[in-house]
Amino acid sequence: MAGYVYIMTNQPYGTLYTGSTSDLLRRVGEHKAGAVDGFTKRYKLDRLVYYEGYGEIVDAIERELRIKRWRRRWKIALIERANPTWADLAELL
Repeated sequence: MAGYVYIMTNQPYGTLYTGSTSDLLRRVGEHKAGAVDGFTKRYKLDRLVYYEGYGEIVDAIERELRIKRWRRRWKIALIERANPTWADLAELL
């Protein structure tokens, strides 16, 4: 896959962060290590609870921007359809 959209959290039903990347494994590692200052580091968002792969990074970015405009309950429903236990999907990468 050339691009991914993903959602990170700090706990089930906690703070949500939606992002996109061309290298999901690297980017999730950065979140877990708190390597980049900002929102995800401040709120300790280190649990990957959702992701989608795309053939082109521009498609992942477009999807990211759409999801960011969604209501919180829609994001939670998206996560729970794919990951009802809010497991850390990074362990599967």
